[in-house]
Amino acid sequence: MKPELSYLTWVTCLTGVMWMPYVVDRLKARGMLDAAGYPTDPKPPSAWSQRLMRAHMNAVENLAIFATLVVVAQLAGVGGPQMLAACQIYFWARLAHAVGCVFAIPWAPTLAFTVAFGAQVVIALELLRAT
Repeated sequence: MKPELSYLTWVTCLTGVMWMPYVVDRLKARGMLDAAGYPTDPKPPSAWSQRLMRAHMNAVENLAIFATLVVVAQLAGVGGPQMLAACQIYFWARLAHAVGCVFAIPWAPTLAFTVAFGAQVVIALELLRAT
């Protein structure tokens, strides 16, 4: 497997498991019946859990863009060191974004999101340059 696709797999796995901690928090806060049902007055989840849920939604939204760019690059035979570096940077930036959100580290999520977006731009420019 090409390394760019490996990083796409890692990003997808990271995004795929981000929901687990906030669901566990919801179960802990509300109990099984209220967490699985539709309580009229639900107990609010922890602040960190709410931040992680928003980070997860953001990761899902951006995974669609990242995955499309990486798959198109692979299908078009576009690759190289810049493409691989962009995929690596994207993965670590998304991980940093989630950690920054969970621990409410000032500016960390914004900086990580910007770096990840920059990595997407690099991949897009590599694709456009190859056309």
